[in-house]
Amino acid sequence: MATTLQLAMNMSISSSRLTSSSLPSSFHLPKPFSNILARNRSKHVFVPKATIRKEDVVIVGGGIAGLATAVSLHRLGIKSLVLEQADSLRTGGTSLTLFKNAWRVLDSIGVADELRSQFLEIQGMEIRTEKGKRLRSFRFKDVDESQEVRAVERRILLKTLADQLPSNGIQFSSKVANIESSGAGETLLELVNGTKLSAKTLIGCDGVRSSVAKWMGFSEPKYSGHYAFRGLAYFPNRQPYEPRVHYIYGRGVRAGYIPVSHTKVYWFICYNNSSLAPRVTDPSQLMKQARDLIKGWPSDLLGLLDSTPEDPDTINLSPFMDRWLWPAITPPASKGNVVVVGDAWHPMTPNLGQGGCCALEDAVVLAKKLSATMKSGEQSIEEALQSYGKERWPRIFPITVQANLVGKLLQWDNPGVCYVRNEILVPKFVQIGPLLKHTNYDPGALVSD
Repeated sequence: MATTLQLAMNMSISSSRLTSSSLPSSFHLPKPFSNILARNRSKHVFVPKATIRKEDVVIVGGGIAGLATAVSLHRLGIKSLVLEQADSLRTGGTSLTLFKNAWRVLDSIGVADELRSQFLEIQGMEIRTEKGKRLRSFRFKDVDESQEVRAVERRILLKTLADQLPSNGIQFSSKVANIESSGAGETLLELVNGTKLSAKTLIGCDGVRSSVAKWMGFSEPKYSGHYAFRGLAYFPNRQPYEPRVHYIYGRGVRAGYIPVSHTKVYWFICYNNSSLAPRVTDPSQLMKQARDLIKGWPSDLLGLLDSTPEDPDTINLSPFMDRWLWPAITPPASKGNVVVVGDAWHPMTPNLGQGGCCALEDAVVLAKKLSATMKSGEQSIEEALQSYGKERWPRIFPITVQANLVGKLLQWDNPGVCYVRNEILVPKFVQIGPLLKHTNYDPGALVSD
């Protein structure tokens, strides 16, 4: 009996946690201890607390903003973990247009030349009416010799960025279920699958419907009144279109297309809609709706729809959403050691082609400030994130507002106003230079501030 008691004491197992599974199968306790085990079995079995994995930097979202931020940090020697809710890199999203401010960023993080080799440089822009009348044309280099414009397939951009990261840099199937602040100045994350993480810095790059932004107190983005079909036409032998932005204006509807590569052409059709509508994802239904909007329009545009595979990855429909970051009303970009980047912070309409460009800018600016702080310790993480927000806000807010207003002007549906636009404003007064000024922004080389 004494030997048995001594063994139980040496195991340092309290009676409240002692169960038969704690002991070897050949070991038999005397009756008093057997009674204790029976009582414990009827009440509960001890389950150890879930392990909380600690990370220095966690990035929520594996889109353009999230991957660009991770790559920028990686180039500066800072390890991060990207949490992506999908089970793989996203393959949808057709294409996006990147101007010279975006190419500066891609140069700085070392992926620009790989992308340039795959996508055509766009030389200029042509504007026509839905009847085919030519209103105006521009060459980008005539306005700005340094301008660089290319339409890039979203899936290839994402893969190119992801390939720069370590093999364990992205964790898929990792949707955030809960966010909490800890008393230790860190942020606790719980994923849908039960995984728990603690982050010294949390970066929200989870898009327009950002859970991180919602936790920080941001309002939902607002609907701008417009929808857009987007598609990617495929020509196996070679596409026949000139490398320029082809714009076509109608009444309450506008369309356009941009050659992406020698075999692919990105197209879009924007239209007015007074309110948000139920989501439609069926490709054949989307194609029918798109065709109905542009009946009788120029044949080159109609031909693109005919050459577009009816697949969710090559045609989609989405509303234009944005969030105006009003000073003293909208929350700042950071809250403690949590910060938002790209669409999670400043969703904007695509009318200036700057959504993706500004997300890339955010990534480099934030990475530089975080890297400098983590390496020098001269200021806190919280101060570094505040500095990022203060630097980026004067850049982001005006572009968001301008993009919204440009969209409203282009979506006029009043016949008289459209006549003035087509016969007077566009042919005589519109200049491309002022609309490209925002592309002169340079976030600087990717070195710690």
